[in-house]
Amino acid sequence: MSTGVSYNDQGGAEAAVEAGQESTPTSSSTGAAFGLFSADFKKNEDLKEMLESNKESLKLEAMKRIVGLIAKGKSASELFPAVVKNVASKNIELKKLVYVYLVRYAEKQQDLALLSISTFQRALKDPNQFIRASALRVLSSIRVPIIVPIMMLAIKEAAADLSPYVRKTSAHAIQKLYSLDPDQKEQLIEVIEKLLKDKSTLVAGSVVMAFEEVCPDRIDLIHKNYRKLCNLLVDVEEWGQVVIISMLTRYARTQFTSPWTEGAEFDENKAFYDSDSEEKKDQTEAKPYIMDPDHRLLLRNTKPLLQSRNTAVVMAVAQLYWHLAPKHEVSIVTKSLVRLLRSHREVQYIVLQNIATMSIQRKGMFEPFIKSFYVRSTDATHIKTLKLEILTNLANEANISTILREFQTYVKSQDKAFAAATIQAIGRCATNISEVTDTCLNGLVLLLSNRDETVVAESIVVIKKLLQTQPTQHGDIIKHMAKLFDNVTVPMARASILWLMGEYCEKVPKIAPDVLRKMAKTFTAEEDIVKLQTVNLAAKLYLTNSKQTKLLTQYILNLGKYDQNYDIRDRTRFIRQLIVPNEKSGALSKYARRILLAPKPAPGLESAFKDRDRYQLGTLSHSLNLKATGYQELPDWPAVAPDQSVRNVEIVEPLRESAPIVGKTKQPKSDKFYSDDEDEKEEEGSDSSGSGSEDSSSSSEESGSESEEESSEDSEKTSSDSGKSSSGSEKSSSESESDQKKKKKTKKAPQKKSKPAGDSDSDENGNGPVGQASSSSSESSSDSESDSESDSPAPKKKTEEKAKPKVAVNSKKEVSLLDLDDFSPAPTNAPKPSVLSQSLLSDLEGLSLSNISSTVQVTTSSFGPLKTYELLHHMTGKGLSAKYHFPRQPCLYQPSMVAVQVILTNSSDHALEEIHIGDQSPASLNIHCFNTIERLEPGASVTVSMGIDFSDSTQAANFQLCTKEDQFSVSIQPAVGELLMASTMTEQDFCKEQGKLQGMNEASATITMATANASRQAINKQVLSVANVGEVPSSQNNFSRFAGQTVSSRALVLVSLELSESSGALLTINTEKSVMASMLLQDLKQAFAQA
Repeated sequence: MSTGVSYNDQGGAEAAVEAGQESTPTSSSTGAAFGLFSADFKKNEDLKEMLESNKESLKLEAMKRIVGLIAKGKSASELFPAVVKNVASKNIELKKLVYVYLVRYAEKQQDLALLSISTFQRALKDPNQFIRASALRVLSSIRVPIIVPIMMLAIKEAAADLSPYVRKTSAHAIQKLYSLDPDQKEQLIEVIEKLLKDKSTLVAGSVVMAFEEVCPDRIDLIHKNYRKLCNLLVDVEEWGQVVIISMLTRYARTQFTSPWTEGAEFDENKAFYDSDSEEKKDQTEAKPYIMDPDHRLLLRNTKPLLQSRNTAVVMAVAQLYWHLAPKHEVSIVTKSLVRLLRSHREVQYIVLQNIATMSIQRKGMFEPFIKSFYVRSTDATHIKTLKLEILTNLANEANISTILREFQTYVKSQDKAFAAATIQAIGRCATNISEVTDTCLNGLVLLLSNRDETVVAESIVVIKKLLQTQPTQHGDIIKHMAKLFDNVTVPMARASILWLMGEYCEKVPKIAPDVLRKMAKTFTAEEDIVKLQTVNLAAKLYLTNSKQTKLLTQYILNLGKYDQNYDIRDRTRFIRQLIVPNEKSGALSKYARRILLAPKPAPGLESAFKDRDRYQLGTLSHSLNLKATGYQELPDWPAVAPDQSVRNVEIVEPLRESAPIVGKTKQPKSDKFYSDDEDEKEEEGSDSSGSGSEDSSSSSEESGSESEEESSEDSEKTSSDSGKSSSGSEKSSSESESDQKKKKKTKKAPQKKSKPAGDSDSDENGNGPVGQASSSSSESSSDSESDSESDSPAPKKKTEEKAKPKVAVNSKKEVSLLDLDDFSPAPTNAPKPSVLSQSLLSDLEGLSLSNISSTVQVTTSSFGPLKTYELLHHMTGKGLSAKYHFPRQPCLYQPSMVAVQVILTNSSDHALEEIHIGDQSPASLNIHCFNTIERLEPGASVTVSMGIDFSDSTQAANFQLCTKEDQFSVSIQPAVGELLMASTMTEQDFCKEQGKLQGMNEASATITMATANASRQAINKQVLSVANVGEVPSSQNNFSRFAGQTVSSRALVLVSLELSESSGALLTINTEKSVMASMLLQDLKQAFAQA
């Protein structure tokens, strides 16, 4: 028989193998008949022959096909003996495929796998890391108790392997061994403890998974590794992140005090002179809550993961913030959760379930995004129902009219289950918001005439519940429902009408007996629930109107006495004894009226998700609303925080290594100059400066390299967003960050141009560079010897010579790039600059605000005409007028904000007091308000600064401008050009960046230019009048280029104008923000068309 050589590689091989046909050409009828009866035999024989051949290529081909079969879910277990023979092959590719097969089938064919165990043990010493890992994986897949000692030995050796991939595999093997033999727990914990100290991001997720499986209660193993895990989190693979976040959530609940304590003020930034203030002495009972720095570290390091592409990671961070963050910070997860609603329906279902639970407790979180929960026609029923649940939870007086309009559309849906759920939602809204109760009730009554039986039935059930809240006013509705009774066939609806008749029988004395008469006719054919309510109605009418209904009641009780359902027979006997007094009946019959006609409390229409918060968000138990196997309860917060020193790590002084240095250096001098004593003094100086900045205890290296380090930028942004803690509380985390940055810095090439002295993250507190004056001596940039030196262009050779000794000094301290659990204070190696920055502008000039390319530099705006816009007219403002303009300077309060200057003028004849900013809209808008102006005299003007984060959108910022007596609604609408900040770059860099932003990221138009605008000077003037961009030097006379960045997201915006020989020109805008590009294009076209 021919081997597989005749099969082509395009899948014909697999097709032939699966069909079991011969590879030699035969007549089609013979091949088909043969394949029909012995497909398996032929297929396996063919592959076995290939595996036993002497050619490596044939064996490899056979293994590829076998793995392909496994991937398609077909059994290949019969080939086990033939495959196992190749386990000792020298070919690495073949060996890997053999191991993949063995992992799959080792458990089924344990005896045969045991025969090759010596080969696996040898493979554990293989020089190839993938072979070592695969051997361990196969070994741990053989589920035979006799080899437990061999597995344990292999796991211990792999845990100490040099390859992180092998160490990761050993962490996976720990779980398999534990499930095979739980008695090995103690030894496995030792291995887990060792692997938890591992600095590799590859290992972290797997070892935490093993920890959760084997010893989740051993929290003491996490203490020393807590900070390291927090810092590594961003770089761990996605599923590892999910496991680590889940574990750290439980850990934090046992180690930190609750940030939700009622009555305690939230005070992370304590005033410097708190101890001296008189007021504090009186308020001994309300102690301010101070967040543990490790608690803040966890929140800060998980926040960037909200941008993860993996929905499980985003959900894990959301549940962490829900269970751990202070209440005012939880809302930062809202946007990310709403973003997940664009995923496929399985993800939507889980996310919506969690949002439904969240929206019950904190409506305000999701109110701004209410439109995201409107139902789409393409949604599945279970998605529609969840969105309906959330809309009902979010309903309040302000938005109920919009929501009810939505519900009116939903009721008409063809999906009957969804229409019924909508009616229930209307009922809940009516119960929760008393203002719309009557409106909802009238709407539901109108639905009673609907053709659809399901809608009518559900309406009746809901109306019944609503009528209980105010029965006196609704006699007409009860009569209307009685008329419909004959047409309604749904048992629950019929039962509801009968219950209403009986409960309010005195309000419809003529109708109720007639309804009972009709029911007596059809009693035997009714459903059980209807029969029970008929018996109840008969009893109530007997007590209130016995003259008309006595015989009817006896007839119905007799029918019930012989009913097939024992519930109805029991109810009938009980009612007879209760309402028909005789010698045998006891004292209860005297109280029959009080028992049956007692006033009943109105039922509360509650959310189905009301009690789900007892389970941790994002878990299977929460999704099912019952405790799943393996679910671990989230611990309660401790009343008193355990000792936080358990998380401190002992610092081991690293060995000093010599680094190769090229060129002339002056090593001894630098070593002697920076003594340990001076480092400590500088540390103390920066700590006591009282600026409250999070970087107050970090080294000067950090401020020098901040703009270049992407990871540091992320964490800095996060910390500024999520609230600042005291410099003392942030000390350990900022020290760890500075340590990371210092070590990364040593690996980088020497800087050719350094930053000015005032370039540390001063704007994080909102104080701007003002707070730097006191601490500038300890926080100056380490890269520059002095300001003058950094400004003057120096020869390249000289720069290199200066930079290289710096590398040498740092490399002595260096251990590893990933040595992130080293929390020692980083020594301050910066010489003090001789000249401080001259002014605020020069401080801000080189400030790097994001992790953008080093080719782009932020500059202050060139001269452009200052446009002033009216904010509040003095007639509308009762004498107060306000104008605003955009100064085109970096905002001091927050890098992502646009600076706005407001000129307030008092045009009245009396002084205005307490001018301040009130409510803001939308709620998610981030505005830095100006300080309250206590008094503005008649005729006086004052200019104040604000910061507004427009999030790269031209949507207006609406807020209230308030005085002591009045409030005026005003709005600031930014032009698209004001959402940019001017940047500069070389022409070469411009063309390179422009090349990256093609296709959908490019907007262009041919424009007709007024003749006055044809000169370069006029072009610059027109472009700057529209947008805050910087001019890029151009070597071609007919080309003008401009560069800028969006303030909020730092997206590049490149504008280029190519003049043609006629009066026309090609205007091109390149940016990721396509909407901004089209708007900017329109504005520039208008500007150039004007003479």
